[in-house]
This record gives sequence, C-alpha cells and structure tokens, in this order.
Amino acid sequence: MHVRADRYRHSWRLRAPVGPDETRRIERWLATARVFLAISALVAIRMDPTELGHSWAAYGLFVFYLANGILIMMLLRRRQQSTPSFRLLVHAADIAWPALISIFAEGPRSPFILFFIFVLAAAAHRWGLWETLGTAAAEVSLLWAESFVLRSLPLAPGGALPWRIFEGLRVNVTEFEPQRLFMLSVYLLVMGLLLGYLAEQQKHLRAEKAVITRTLAKVRVEAGLTGTLQQIFGELLSMYGASRLMVVSQEHHSHRVFLGELRNGSQSSSGFQWLDSEPSEASTYLYDFPGDVCHAVKDGDRWSTLALDKEGNAVVVPSTEPLAQLNQAQPFRSLIAVSFLIGSEWRGRVFLFDPAWQGEKQEELRFMQDVVRQIGPAVYNVYLLHRLRRRAGAAERARFARELHDGAVQSLIAVEMQVDVLRRQATEDSMIGSELGRIQGLLREEVLTLRELMQQMKSIDVDANRLIGVLNDTVERFQRETGITARFVTDVDDLDMPQRVCRELVRIVQEGLVNVRKHSHAHHALVRLGSTYAQWNLSLEDDGKGFPFSGRYTQEQLDEIGKGPMIIKERVRLIAGQLTVESNPGQGTRLEITVPRNGEVPNAF
Repeated sequence: MHVRADRYRHSWRLRAPVGPDETRRIERWLATARVFLAISALVAIRMDPTELGHSWAAYGLFVFYLANGILIMMLLRRRQQSTPSFRLLVHAADIAWPALISIFAEGPRSPFILFFIFVLAAAAHRWGLWETLGTAAAEVSLLWAESFVLRSLPLAPGGALPWRIFEGLRVNVTEFEPQRLFMLSVYLLVMGLLLGYLAEQQKHLRAEKAVITRTLAKVRVEAGLTGTLQQIFGELLSMYGASRLMVVSQEHHSHRVFLGELRNGSQSSSGFQWLDSEPSEASTYLYDFPGDVCHAVKDGDRWSTLALDKEGNAVVVPSTEPLAQLNQAQPFRSLIAVSFLIGSEWRGRVFLFDPAWQGEKQEELRFMQDVVRQIGPAVYNVYLLHRLRRRAGAAERARFARELHDGAVQSLIAVEMQVDVLRRQATEDSMIGSELGRIQGLLREEVLTLRELMQQMKSIDVDANRLIGVLNDTVERFQRETGITARFVTDVDDLDMPQRVCRELVRIVQEGLVNVRKHSHAHHALVRLGSTYAQWNLSLEDDGKGFPFSGRYTQEQLDEIGKGPMIIKERVRLIAGQLTVESNPGQGTRLEITVPRNGEVPNAF
C-alpha cells in the first residue's frame, strides 16, 4: 500500500516536474508573504501589546524573524536560483518559529496561529500532500516537546530552573497542558491534510495541463502528419513506458483503414511507420466496445478489464472476445485502448501495449482519454492542411498543364503543320526538304514530351477498383499518341491493393512507356498485370533495342553495376517491391515488378 501511494504521489511529478523558473517564483512569493506576515504581526502587537505579554525576549525574537525574512527575500532577489538544501533550511526555520513564539504569545491558542498556517501553506505550495502532513506532524511534535519540557522542569525556588527566569520571560506554562494542546494538534493535522490535499490536486491538474500543452506543442504543420504523429506518440510512449503504440483509423466514406505503429526507442529506431492494412481489419481493431477507454490485462485464459464511458464513469464489459481477437493479431500482456471520433469523417482507436502504471488506474484512464481528446483535433488540422496543400499543388499543376496544352503545345503543333506544308512544297531542293523533315520530327518529339510532362503533372486519384481501367487508358493513350502498338492484358478480376501501391504502379507504367518511346525504338509494347497468393506482378516488355547489357538482373545487381531505369527503381522501393530487368541488345527488354501483399507500404502523408 505504501509503494502504491508513493508511486501515485509522484505520478504528476514524473510527468511534469517543477521547472527552475516556477521554483524561483514560488520561493519569491513565499519570501514576500513571510515578510508581510511579520510586519502585520508587529502592527497587531503595536495595537495590542498584551499579545506578547510585554516580554522583551518575544520582541527580540520578532525583530530577528522580520530581519531574517527580509534577508531571505533579498537573497532570492539577487540569486537566480535557490538550492534544495537552502529551501529545506528555510522551511525548517519556518516550522520552528511558530512553536518558539508560542511560548511567549499567551500559549498556542494566541492569534499567532497564522504562523502555523503559513508554514503549512508553504509546504503545500512547494511540494504536496505528504510533505504538508509531515510539516504538520513536525509542528505538533515541537509543541508537545515544549509542553513536556515546561511541565517537567522543577520550577520551585531553589530548583534546577528558578521560576524567576520564566517570570521575566512572561511564559504562560498553563497554556501547554495536554488537554489544550490536543485540540490544537488535531486542528493542525486536519489543516495540513486539507491544504496538502488541495495542493496535490491543484498540482496534479496543472501537471496534466502542462503535459497536454507540451504534447500539443509537438504538432507541427511543416513536419507533416507522419512527423507530427511520431512526436506525439513518442511522448505518450515515454510517459506510460509502453513497449509500442498503434493507431488505427477509418474514413467513413471510403472505409479505408489506416494502421500506424511506433515502437519504444530501445526496440526500434525507425520511428513511426504506416503499415499495410485492409478494410476487413476494421473489425479487429475498431470493434464495438461499451467503453470509450479501456484497460485490459491477460492472465492466462482470463481477462481483467476496466472500461470508462465518455463521461469517465466505469461500465461493465459484457464480453472479452474482441480483446482475444486483438491479442491474436497483436500479442500483448496488457493494453490501454482509447477511442476517438473526429467529426463525421474519421473514427479510430489508439492502443498502448504493455504500459507501466504510475497511479490509480481509473484516474490514469481519464487522463489518457483527455489527452486523446485534446490532441485529436490538432492532428486532424495537420491532416486537413496537408491535404489542402496537396490539392492546391495538384490544382496548380493542372492549371499549368492546361496552359501548356492551350499555349505551347498548340503552337508547336501549328508550327509542325506549317513545316510539313513547306516540306511538301520543297520538291526541287532535296536538302531543304530533308532539313524540314528533321525539324518536323523534332517538333513532334517536343509535342510528345510536353504531353508526357502534362500527364505526369496530373494528380492520380486511383484505388484498387479503378486501377485496371486507368492502366488500360494509359496504354491506349500511349498507342494513339506515339503510333507504337501497345496492349494491356490482365487476368485479375478483383484487386485488394492499397491505394499507395496503385498510384505507384500507374507511375511506373507511365515512366516505362516513356522509356519505350524515347530509347527503345520499339514497334510493340505489352503491359501485363497479374497476382498470386503472396504478391502482385506487373511486367512491361517491348521489342526494341534493349539495354546495353545482356542477361537477367535483379534490383541489387542493377545497383551494383549502376544500370537500369533509375526512376522506376526508386518507385519500386517506395512500395517495398522488387524489380527484375531482362534484356538482350537488339531483342527488346522485359521489366518485372513484384510487390508483396504483406509489405509495409508507407502512406503519402
């Protein structure tokens, strides 16, 4: 029980420890309050001198206390920082002062009980609950020690401590009787408990807000969605000591599922990764659950669960079957799962696997729930800005492509037609006719190059349902514009390919056909799409002159010899695929791209 209480007491301190600036402000506030309290007490004594019983020793102590308070305030103003030992020494003096002045101030029930309350408030302001209770216990112990000393020493004439000494100091010994001290002790302990509890809760709330603020500060538009998620989830991993974190989200309209994972820094250095996912996985990760946030622990075949609804109230978990299914997909001993809903577009869940608890579970779950609620809209704003910038860029590229088509391309076509007319008229001079024919060929080549550039500038919005149609249109357009016979064939009826892979395959086919037109001098080209249980297969072959090497080379071998289509190789790497090139000079080229179905394909965020 003691260990649990100690860990709970330090939970907020581990999350958001008090910084040097805040410590300096606290000490300066307390120093100012100490001097103000001393001056107020002197004013009260001036108005009613009987408070100190006309004791010269009490007046001397009060002057010393005021001078000490002014000295502490001046030291704190001159020094940028105070040491922990200095703060403990000042606090110890504050504890001893009320008990000492009470000897001369008409006993412990005098109006100077404000000094007792001040030292309790100082402990609460500096630290928290247990330090404040310790301060109250120290004050009570000092009072009882004084009572024991004053009541035990012989006070009769001729005794060890003559009465005339106390008579000169104006000490009211009767006020230190046990019956009178008992109620004061209870008051001080209750006051310490109350002030300490309030301070602990206030510091706990401030720490939680500081953690949320620190986490929100990691939201950076320039870092993109992936970089922002890596920073935020890294903070959560560090805070809870979890082995890994996973976020699963689904778009309502397209039902696409996005799955991302971040492992603890000691286990992986690759950072946040987007994993390949399918819509069918929504039932595994986004299962229906009565709670908005849940903690689950697996003990053999049994599950221990704690779930809270959106208001933070505990709810009953009727079935643990969804947890068992999740455990089969992602093995874990314990986890925290927090659901989130962003408008009407996205729903999802954040999973912390094997977290290390620092406090009471229900409070920790509420805090985790609050963190996800706060950072969800901020992350969504980054996503929207990223999407807006991407769409703005696509719109600008489309506008530029239209300008090229309506301006430069049309002008080049008109010039090419005029050159063709001149070439036909130049029948007498064969040299002029051949030169005009060469110029006409250059103009046609530039028109094709501009059209290919315009095609590459257009954004590709393609998914598994549209991929086959887009590839077929791409091949047909290539045949119309170049005159090279080209075909697209496939034996795939139903694709379950991630959208990122679809986009990259279209770009690979476009780049491959550009290479066929520019470099191969081929008359025929064939694009084929197929699939097996473990991978997708894309091939592109032609009957052109081929590469300046002979044989079949893998991507690693091509990198070693520095050969092969560079752009296609980079795009294949982006989708975790493999490229194989088979070429024979004068007999054509065959490019084979294989993409594993279970490969880790990052999303374009």
